[in-house]
Amino acid sequence: MIRAIKLTLFVFLTATTFIVGFSACQDKTKTNNDIKDEIIYHVFQRSFFDSNGDEHGDLAGIQQKLDYLQDLGVTSILLTPLYESVYYHNYYSSDFEKIDSTYGSKEEYLALIREMHRRGMKLYMDMETQYVTEDHPWYKESLGKPESKFSDYILYDDKEQLKPSSIVFDIYDLLGYDGQRRKITTVNLLNKEVIKYNKELFAYWLDPNQDGNFDDGVDGFRLDHMMDDLDNKGRLKNLFRDFWVPLIDTLKSINPKIHIMAEQADWGSYGIDYLTDAKVDWVFAFRIQQAIRTMDKAKIMAYADTTFKETPQGKNQILFIENHDIPRFSTAVKQDKGKEKVGAALNLLIGGIPSIYYGQEIGMLGDSFFGKYGGITDSNEIPYREAFEWTKNKDTPGMAYWYRNSGPWWETSTVKSDDGISVEEQQNDPNSLLSTYKSLIKLRKEHPVLINGNYQSLNNNSKDVVSFYRINDNTKALVIINLSANEEKIELPLEKGNPNLVYGENKGGFKDGKLEVVISGSATQVWLMK
Repeated sequence: MIRAIKLTLFVFLTATTFIVGFSACQDKTKTNNDIKDEIIYHVFQRSFFDSNGDEHGDLAGIQQKLDYLQDLGVTSILLTPLYESVYYHNYYSSDFEKIDSTYGSKEEYLALIREMHRRGMKLYMDMETQYVTEDHPWYKESLGKPESKFSDYILYDDKEQLKPSSIVFDIYDLLGYDGQRRKITTVNLLNKEVIKYNKELFAYWLDPNQDGNFDDGVDGFRLDHMMDDLDNKGRLKNLFRDFWVPLIDTLKSINPKIHIMAEQADWGSYGIDYLTDAKVDWVFAFRIQQAIRTMDKAKIMAYADTTFKETPQGKNQILFIENHDIPRFSTAVKQDKGKEKVGAALNLLIGGIPSIYYGQEIGMLGDSFFGKYGGITDSNEIPYREAFEWTKNKDTPGMAYWYRNSGPWWETSTVKSDDGISVEEQQNDPNSLLSTYKSLIKLRKEHPVLINGNYQSLNNNSKDVVSFYRINDNTKALVIINLSANEEKIELPLEKGNPNLVYGENKGGFKDGKLEVVISGSATQVWLMK
């Protein structure tokens, strides 16, 4: 993704656009059985856990923490890119075929994925092959050399091939947090050899030893900054048809069970065209994510109605409140404990496939540095990519401080000792945010309607209480979430049968076909009706 620029676009869209009103409920039945029991844990692996003392999170560190992840209840891991790059986030590659050595070896990668598969977990890999740095062979061997076999692999603005084309918003280079600056350019995705290369590259990760057994292969890919007309330049058009669909068709012919998720480049988009035209399985529910941060009932319900109504049968939305490109949720809600738990409930209960960004479950903090220390640089997002807080003592071995003493983001770090934001401090506290995530995930597993039930909004007379159904063939669940800190009282007309409260506490009752709900501030209730 285009790092700081994407954040600017997000802020602009959030501030200037939202859909008003409510639409009809989703009446489509999901046919993809694999959405059952799918909860993604989105890892920024450089910051997760350091297994060898070099302060870089690594593949072996992830493997050591699989017990923690399974205890949390997640079923899948989404990694940020693994391939070699001068940049700490590993976007803008110098070599797509090499694993960044700070993450570990190919053998350690294979050990991780085999162990995950042994446990019944899935691994998804983030890929962005649209851009390369000046260190990449295609760039080096074609610059100023029109006769090179790689001359058409890169977009140039002149016949002499001395002016590599810019990427989005006319960016030609990017300054790294460590002072390194690299030129970046766009790959010609319509070149037949580039298309062939991508098919082979992606296919390799599906079955590294090519034995037809996928125990060592990824379970799918996240396609970063995916577009039909790359960066809206008009030079690489119809990419859905001519690049992405052929690639996805090839991958699904190898392993039909994989899932492809797209990050739509326009964060104001519902991403429906990716699902209908590009053969992508899942897109990210950006509009719901943006609405949740406002804690505005009208926005949340309007965006949820539209998102789920428009999502085609057999496709799905990834529901999230945090990722590696936006400030932390706990920072956005000013560490309001009630709002943190409301965010968890919406993330896990409203529908789609939930994705939890590492550290979200313990309330880690982090704001953007964009505009504070210069222009566009990859340091702007370091504050929400900091070391995962395992212990109450921030200096415990295993902490992934790869950014130590590298700039003001280190000096103003939100990672502190004894502040309540760590696994150690929360794991035995039944009222902690971590315990809330565990209990909500456990609730999903106990009641599958919360996993694969369709979404249907339910109006009520409170401006602060979100209410909706999750419905499958046999069961209907009613979810009620109080966005405010104040106790709320509402009445809801219900169909025949007595509702059964399976999560939360209610001070009201059920009488004459009406459910009287008295819900505490920032609380969640889940009722089952069969």
